[in-house]
Formats: sequence, structure tokens, C-alpha cells
Amino acid sequence: MQWNGHSGDAWAQAQDLLDALFRPLENLLVAPLTGGDVLDVGCGTGSTTHAAARALGHCTGVDVSARMIDAARARGGPATFLHADAQEHPFAPASYDVIMSRFGVMFFADPVRAFTNLHRAARPGAALRCVVWRSAADNPFMTTAERAAAPLLPDLPVRRPDGPGQFAFADPDVVTPILRTAGWSDVGLAPIDVECTMPASELTGYFTRLGPVGLTLAGPGVDDAIRAAVIDAVRPAFAPFVHGDRVRFTAACWLLTARNSPS
Repeated sequence: MQWNGHSGDAWAQAQDLLDALFRPLENLLVAPLTGGDVLDVGCGTGSTTHAAARALGHCTGVDVSARMIDAARARGGPATFLHADAQEHPFAPASYDVIMSRFGVMFFADPVRAFTNLHRAARPGAALRCVVWRSAADNPFMTTAERAAAPLLPDLPVRRPDGPGQFAFADPDVVTPILRTAGWSDVGLAPIDVECTMPASELTGYFTRLGPVGLTLAGPGVDDAIRAAVIDAVRPAFAPFVHGDRVRFTAACWLLTARNSPS
């Protein structure tokens, strides 16, 4: 599983960069929290979990990646972390008032089963709040590296629009039935467009460690010459997003909300 291999390692190594990059979306999730027991699904290295714990006194994060859970626990603080697959984990029934996620719910192998399991863990009246990506077309920054590197890396992983992955929740007509079948009500998807930024000096490290290009560069058969050629091809492709010493792009997402309405 990639999240217990290179991808998990890469996210843990880039923890500080990614925390800063996606902090506006973290704030969007955490700011409305007013209390209760919160579960952070696909918590990664724990930035959102710790932010919620600072606001509320406690929060539980769950992630399938052992490497990222180790990094999350190493931060200290009042948050609790579970190394588990939220699709299958036997959470205590009716134990959470809010279930939230930032980019953590698009990777379930069986999303109906996963959201049914999370519904079982939610108390009556509990809220679901998730930030998920809209389409690849709405997020050109996210595919710039693979488009530029494709002629040099013929074995790049293929994005499957009908399978688990970054853009799996792009289509509301797909997502809404998943949630309703899993037992959630009042399902809504509101578009959000948030500017994200990072130092331009971090850009090469970003695309050579993360995403399909980073995954391929870490694999066998990629020597220093190929790596250098990829960097030379990809770095200029990001020119539209580089403004002086900063990289700026719009994260085009959905704020997915739902409720466990009392029967």
C-alpha cells in the first residue's frame, strides 16, 4: 500500500511544508468547531487533528499510514491517534459529534462501506465536514508535474477517475449517492476556492517527492540523468504559478457536509 511506503514517507518528510501550504483549509475545517468529540479521518501527520485539539482540548485522528501516524504522535499535545483503516476500524458506536477530514476520504477502496462505518461511529445529530478536491481540470497546478514529465516517465501512475485517488470526489452526482446510501442526510457540496502558497525554493522538492512524479522518481530504473531531465522539463512548466519568491495556486475544492439525523 502506497501510504505505508514511499507516499507516507514523503508526506512525513514534507510535513512542515504541507502543513503551511494547506493551513487555510485547516482553518476552514477547525474554526467552526465549538465542542464535542471530534474524529479526524485520514489525518496524515496530524496538523488538523492537533489544531482541533488545541481549540477543543482533545481530538482523535485516524490514518492508514503508520509512518504518518508516528509523525503525528511525535508532535505531542492532547490529541490521540489511531493507526487504522477508517473503512474497517471498529469504532465505538455513536461516539463522535463531528467527523471531519481534509483530503483524507477520497482514497477509500469502498467508499459506501467506509462512510457507513463512519456513520455508525457518529452520534445522532453528528456533523460530517470534509474538504475534498474538485476536478483535475479545476486544479491545473496539481497535474502540472505529471503532464510535463510524461514524455520522460512512461510508467507514471495513471489517475483513474472512477477509482480511489485525489479527484475521486470531484463529481457531486457520484458523491451524494455514496453518502446517502451510507445513511447520511442533508448532504451538501459547496465549492470553495482557497489560495495556497509556498516558497518558490521548495517547488522542486515538492514535485520530486510527491504525487505521481515523486512516486515514479523514487522507483527502480530512475537514474540521476533521468531525474535531472525531469526536473529540467517540469520546473519551467510551473512558471504560471511562480510569482517572485512565492508559488501561488488556487485549491479548488468542495466542502462536503452531511448530518446523522436522528431517526
